[in-house]
Amino acid sequence: MSPIDTLVNSAIRPDVRAVASYHVADASGYLKLDAMENPYHLPQHLRTDLAQRLADVALNRYPAASYASIKQRIQQTLGVPAGYDVILGNGSDELISMLCMACAQQDRRAVVVAPTPSFVMYQRSAQFAGMDYVGVPLKADLTLDLPAMLAAIEQHKPALVFLSYPNNPTGNLFAEDDIVAIIRALDGFGLAVVDEAYEPFAQQSFMHRLPEFNNLVLMRTVSKLGLAGIRLGYLSAAPQLLVELDKVRPPYNINVLTQVAAEFALDHVDVLNRQAANLRAARADLMAALAALPGVEVFPSAANFILIRVPDSDDAHLKLLSHKVLIKNVSKMHDVLTNCLRITVSTPEENSAFLDAFAASLAA
Repeated sequence: MSPIDTLVNSAIRPDVRAVASYHVADASGYLKLDAMENPYHLPQHLRTDLAQRLADVALNRYPAASYASIKQRIQQTLGVPAGYDVILGNGSDELISMLCMACAQQDRRAVVVAPTPSFVMYQRSAQFAGMDYVGVPLKADLTLDLPAMLAAIEQHKPALVFLSYPNNPTGNLFAEDDIVAIIRALDGFGLAVVDEAYEPFAQQSFMHRLPEFNNLVLMRTVSKLGLAGIRLGYLSAAPQLLVELDKVRPPYNINVLTQVAAEFALDHVDVLNRQAANLRAARADLMAALAALPGVEVFPSAANFILIRVPDSDDAHLKLLSHKVLIKNVSKMHDVLTNCLRITVSTPEENSAFLDAFAASLAA
């Protein structure tokens, strides 16, 4: 064994060495439909205005530690209840990590529970924080198995339960009454984290119910709204919870360019909302077109992506790659996703190009 291998084996935890890095496919030269991004740019006149505002940023200074102006803009624009504050994160990923860090215990293994399949960062963040992760399989129709979830909560007394609403990668909304039952089952010992990353496309939310439940944590991101490049997530919960969660937030975790870009975008949130409406309409058209293809099963979606099942997902995926179209093959994530593919909803032009390539792939 070489000296560097000896060093790595000695210094790095075995479970970290054993896990693969989070993989992001190189999309250069591809029609990119694998990452649930908003395909629309800001209008040119707004980009010009934004460029000027960014040019005036004092890059030589640290951000304002309280982020008061951007937090106030989020509260006023994005439906945060009166009297509730937000914590900002470098995307939802950092917020998930902060929650796990705050809830991990030094004297015992705290537990995270989530439906599976769901967003992979729930499990990864739990592992890296030294928590145990319990995944509760969805039913064959991809709905929540409420009795199994409640049984897992009763058995493990988890510190955190993550509920993606709508769920990624399946795209469906879990029943509201089921989520309420889980929140209530955790009352007194655990936090229910409702992750509404795709709220602009679902238009259903638990945000207004925050005052109803002391243990409800509501998490969102502006990435899916059309600002994936600036990496900004936000989280709201009871004020007493936010005080504790803020202690594990790294200082200056949101850079000044992100802050200014987000404030500018929220000044023009009507533009982003119109883009989201366009994508909701395109989602319906794309789902209908996919359902008309032979051998394709289309699952309900309240997100900006669509989950489908085909006879051979690996073959379809490889043929799409040969057409320079990049989608997500999720068939290996879980048994309930056998032969499933996930496609980001895009512009009518890009959706049409995908459909042509996909139909050709199926025919071949």
